[in-house]
Amino acid sequence: MSYEIEKSDAEWRAELTPEEYHVLREAGTERAFTSPLEHADDQPFVYSCRACGAELFESATKFDAQCGWPSFYAPLAEDRVEYIEDRSFGTVRTEVRCARCGSHLGHVFQGEGFATPTDLRYCINGISLQRREADPAH
Repeated sequence: MSYEIEKSDAEWRAELTPEEYHVLREAGTERAFTSPLEHADDQPFVYSCRACGAELFESATKFDAQCGWPSFYAPLAEDRVEYIEDRSFGTVRTEVRCARCGSHLGHVFQGEGFATPTDLRYCINGISLQRREADPAH
């Protein structure tokens, strides 16, 4: 698949820390309960892809799933993320990637019983995201 932002492996390695590279470019997972972005927000934020800056999620759709990673019930817009079938752990999961650069963000799960409008949990690695205050004009 081709992306709007494409870089060589060497370019990604130069721009990302080893931990960021492992998660974003090698589909790794950060350790549970290590992200400062895991818990609910106290003010409006926008969450962007750490690799390319694409705006992906907002705090209005974030909830505390107590799973060890930041959780959202919907992306900012469906065209901001892409979905890939993941059979890597002997089960079928749905991987979530940044649609702009192809970086691994996490996985999305359905039917877990959370009281959200979509019944989805986007379980996203905090290291895959950058958080900034939302523009109050929007």
